[in-house]
Order: sequence, then C-alpha cells, then structure tokens
Amino acid sequence: MPQVQPCIALTLGDPAGIGPELVARLLGDHDATGQASIVVVGDRWLWEEGQRVAGIRHELPEIASLAEARGQTGPVLLPTSTIKPKDVEYAQVSGLCGTSVLKVLAQCMDGASDGHVDAICFAPLNKLSMKQGGLKHEDELHFFVDHLKVKTPVCEFNTLGNLWTSRISSHIPLAEAASHVTPERILSATRLIHDALVAAGIEQPRIGVAALNPHAGEGGTCGREEIDIIAPAIDTCRDEGFAAQGPFPADTIFRRARDGEFDGIVTMYHDQGQIALKLMGFERGVTVQGGLPIPITTPAHGTAFDIAGQGKANVEAIRHAFDIACRMGLNFISR
Repeated sequence: MPQVQPCIALTLGDPAGIGPELVARLLGDHDATGQASIVVVGDRWLWEEGQRVAGIRHELPEIASLAEARGQTGPVLLPTSTIKPKDVEYAQVSGLCGTSVLKVLAQCMDGASDGHVDAICFAPLNKLSMKQGGLKHEDELHFFVDHLKVKTPVCEFNTLGNLWTSRISSHIPLAEAASHVTPERILSATRLIHDALVAAGIEQPRIGVAALNPHAGEGGTCGREEIDIIAPAIDTCRDEGFAAQGPFPADTIFRRARDGEFDGIVTMYHDQGQIALKLMGFERGVTVQGGLPIPITTPAHGTAFDIAGQGKANVEAIRHAFDIACRMGLNFISR
C-alpha cells in the first residue's frame, strides 16, 4: 500500500526579498521534497528569478488549479499573475509586493479549505509592504483568521528544533503587555501549544510558563502578577490535564528548555521569547500559525532585504518550516 503523503502549498513570499531564492534552494533538497506532494504557488517570472539568483534550475510542470495538486509525482507550479517584473525592486518596501503576497496566500487558504492541500509553507513576508498593499490587520496571523473565519483563540508559535514557544500577546506595544496577562490568555496559550505539539508528533508535551516580572516577582516584592494571576492559571492548566510548570524567571527558563526540560514555553509578551530563540538559532527558527483549521508555517526570519538578490540566502529555516508543515499536514490528513 503506498504511503500517504501530505500536499503542501509552497509560496514565494515577498517578491523583493529572499523568498523566491529560498524556495528554489529548498526544492534542490530531494530529502525534503520526497516527503510530500508540493505545489509552488506564485508568478512564473518570479519563480524563474528565484532560480536564477540561487543558481539552480528546476523544471516544474504547470497545473491549472490547486485541485490538481494532490498526488503529483514531483513538485509542480501553479502560476499566478499578481505582479509584473517592472514593479519589483529588490530590498524595497512596496504596496504592490504586499498585494501580491495577500492574493497568493488567499488562494492557498481557499485551496486548503476546499481540501486540495493539507498545509501551507510560505516564504518570508514584509508586514509594511502588506499593510501598504491592503492588509487591514496587525499581522498575517489575523489576516488568516479573518479569511478562514476562525472564531476560536489563535497564537503565533515560534520554534527552534524541538522547542516551541507560544505567547499570550503578540504585536502590541510593550506598554500594554502587562494588561494582557490574564488567566484566560495563559490557559489559551497553554492549550494551543499543547495541541500543536501533539499535532507535530510529541505525545505528552512538557510546558514551562515564564514569569512576567524580574526574578518571577521575588515573592510579590517586585510585582504580584505571578502570585495573583500566573500561578493560579498554571494550576488550572494542570487541572485540565496539561503538563504545565512555573512560573519561572524569564532569564533562566530558556536555559532549562535548552537542557531538555521542556518541549514548549508560554511567554508573557512577544520579545520575551523571540530574543531567546533568535539568539539560540536565528537561522533555524520557524513560525507556526497556531489555532487555525489548517497548518501554516514560515521561517522566523524576515525578508532579509540586505542580501536579497545576491544568492546568499540560507535555506535552513525554510527547510525546517517545510518539515513541520509536512508533519502537521500528515496529522491533518489523519484526523
């Protein structure tokens, strides 16, 4: 009986960044491409440009719609028509590039909703370009939420190897972060990361919860959020069956995770987890869009405008993003 493989939609990202080059390099890794049916979604000229920059040549058969993607014997291209070559300048923020990205992602989400693909892996985006191109949301996660009509809690996960992080707030001013520390948000972030880790193949995830204040509040002398909010919320998480521990000081919890104590960490605000993970392995980090009805992953690094078009892009992060999309997509099929 042939082995079931997920079907992954792979997008080229912001046309002015390193995305097209990354996708060309990724498809040169046959160990990666052999684990899924792959459909590259993007403008034909942009795909050709990515290959030129990477110095790699792939002959991808074209398909006319995502309905044809599943079961292909090798990677295929679904050509779009979202932007012209004259409208793209490397390393430049552009509303036209942002509009192109939004159109491609919407097409992929529609294909996933219709059951034609099992996961989406997108090359890096530029949020400012997307906002200039029509994005009405704070980030791409909430664009996905709106397009897919998701009503349940969502969270952006960042991963590095076997370590995942979630957070109770995301792209908000730091001055507002403490007001988002609530029992409901902590429980939601814990539940989401637990379920995502299970979907990625970890049967019994061990979750550490970070404190908000220095030294976890020093017994209430340096803030009471740990005593009044975070610790009781962790107790509730354990009552619901999650293997959650904490709160642990934010300046030491990642050392414990690095040494294998946790599979996931719940952080209290964006940079609390991002700084640690990017120091531990910037070139390997992956972002997973959590709480959506379909798996969506991307490299955690950005569009790297400083090296765009120069043939220097490191494929490691998108390879990891693709691997996670394959694992979660396979789980998506089996549900």
